[in-house]
Amino acid sequence: MAERVGIGFIGCGNISAAYLKAAAGFPILDIRGVADLNADAAQARATEFGLTAMSIDAMLADPSIEIIVNLTIPKAHVDVGLQVVAAGKHVHSEKPLGISTGEARKLVEAAKARGVRLGSAPDTFFGGAHQTSRKLIDEGAIGTPIAGTAFFMCPGHERWHPNPGFYYLDGGGPMLDMGPYYVTDLVNLLGPVARVAGVATKLRDERLVTSEPLNGTKIPVEVATHVAGTMQFVSGAVVTIAMSFDVPRHQHSPIELYGSAGSILVPDPNHFGGDIKLATASEDWHTVPTQHGYADGNFRVIGVADMAEAIRTGRPHRANGDLAFHALEVMEAFQRSSDTGEHITIESRPERPAALPVGVAIGAIG
Repeated sequence: MAERVGIGFIGCGNISAAYLKAAAGFPILDIRGVADLNADAAQARATEFGLTAMSIDAMLADPSIEIIVNLTIPKAHVDVGLQVVAAGKHVHSEKPLGISTGEARKLVEAAKARGVRLGSAPDTFFGGAHQTSRKLIDEGAIGTPIAGTAFFMCPGHERWHPNPGFYYLDGGGPMLDMGPYYVTDLVNLLGPVARVAGVATKLRDERLVTSEPLNGTKIPVEVATHVAGTMQFVSGAVVTIAMSFDVPRHQHSPIELYGSAGSILVPDPNHFGGDIKLATASEDWHTVPTQHGYADGNFRVIGVADMAEAIRTGRPHRANGDLAFHALEVMEAFQRSSDTGEHITIESRPERPAALPVGVAIGAIG
């Protein structure tokens, strides 16, 4: 029986509830405490989930905690991650890994030098719908992948988020916010990206919040809010992508991939499940059953459980720092391409994460 792995959470904001709720489904995870710069926020989450609120310093010093899950805002991801690494603990960060490759590289290098593991969201590519899509592609269901599309477009997060300002500041924007789900899943499905071309635009300099409690206030916009472009993968496949906070409505599928023998519709990579559809030149779209688990809920901590299991068994973990760095380099390249008018070559070449076998449970200890 595998020994449980002690974990702690730094950052008790909006997303932390989803992590803490999902963690109960992975027996290998032993939550030792939650922490936040705002002690009241930490105590509120601790009370809600029956956990212990701690100071950040106490968490970093606690020898029973092996992994710290970093759920701070994007601008703090690297600074907090470096503190965790310096404390000799493994760290799994919310996405993106950093707000630039320059700062994220410091975290990647520090983790390797310290001999600790680095992981990052998104881990939605573990989801049953995405793993079954991967299996279908690997088995040749669409032949050789040739092209595809990836779309996330909405009117903006100020309609629903209680404190949406950071989405429009440096480190925010639709590409860094939603792009990680799409780029990471595409790397899972097709392998790494070789080069990028892009155009990035900003519709306006401020936005009106309509969510509570800030309804009626205006927030500044520092970043591009509509980013479109093309990714050419090392495999040769070419995927068109658009990430936007400026589009009222659209009818594009989240991900479509086209191959020499057929096409596949892959569901929303911000979720674990959804309908998978296949078609060929002679056969219309039909739904394909999902073969893998983790398709019927929100398992937004499965990457941490996979890291914990990997620590105990000595294997690589899937949602690793190299994958997250590659996704960040790709996303950053769209703005660079827009600014320079040139294709941007992607230097990093992560290993494609290992596929999940059908029927295998992550984080079991029995």
